[in-house]
Amino acid sequence: MQTSESDNPGVPLTIVEPPRGWQGLDLGEIWRFRDLLYFLVWRDVKVRYKQTALGAAWAVLQPLLTMAVFTIFFGKLAGVSSGDLPYPIFAFAGLLPWTFFATAVAAAGNSVVGSERLITKVYFPRLAVPFAAVGAAVVDFAVACVLLAALMLSWGIAPGVGLLVAPFIFGVVFLAVIGVGTLLAALNVAYRDFRYVIPFLVQLWMFATPTVYMQPAAAGESGWLQALLALNPMTGLIAAFRASVLGTPIPWAELAGSTVTVVGTCLLGCYYFRKVEDTFADVI
Repeated sequence: MQTSESDNPGVPLTIVEPPRGWQGLDLGEIWRFRDLLYFLVWRDVKVRYKQTALGAAWAVLQPLLTMAVFTIFFGKLAGVSSGDLPYPIFAFAGLLPWTFFATAVAAAGNSVVGSERLITKVYFPRLAVPFAAVGAAVVDFAVACVLLAALMLSWGIAPGVGLLVAPFIFGVVFLAVIGVGTLLAALNVAYRDFRYVIPFLVQLWMFATPTVYMQPAAAGESGWLQALLALNPMTGLIAAFRASVLGTPIPWAELAGSTVTVVGTCLLGCYYFRKVEDTFADVI
């Protein structure tokens, strides 16, 4: 913004110019628009289950049916090891945070394109759109956590003191979703190829993450495969979340490495989103 003398003496002329280059996140502005963020989250929740016969039950059925499929093919037919834990509970404890991650990334990645009319008509912090998509997925996660507690109770598995770390681990997973989701949302506006890349990326990422199988190191193996899996930040997060809720030893070193990577990814995604958000209304 620049101020100079106009043609009328004594009357300042204000020239408003759009910011250029990298910008700050301005989280204070998002806080001022928190009511809008709340209604966007509530809108996404209602739209997701509108005119569905089962409603919010889909939040439970998705990881539950996925667990059943993997239990049959991996646990029974392939004989995949789950250590001292029953394979169904082992798989569900890994699928729960992964389902949140996959659902939220897909929703956030397509959120800006899906909010075309809103973005082109009124001003508000654009980061609120992918943030709201992630917030809607948190509701599904909370519902599915109730089923995890019921499954643990039925198998007689009691969580240990590590359960106190579970909220922190989920917070890191949340930051991972924010980073990847905002980055994909910004790229999806400029390059619509990402509409097709996102589902494929999420599916491929799932099999590259030990959600329904043990890490080679945990199974008594090591080598290049373990080193390759360690590059995936979700590897440490899924393993740490499963360990914290099921009472097994938490892999602190992997959790620390994943946390550092996730924080960097979150900052990169949000800052890139802020850099290009001024062009959304023109190209969307």
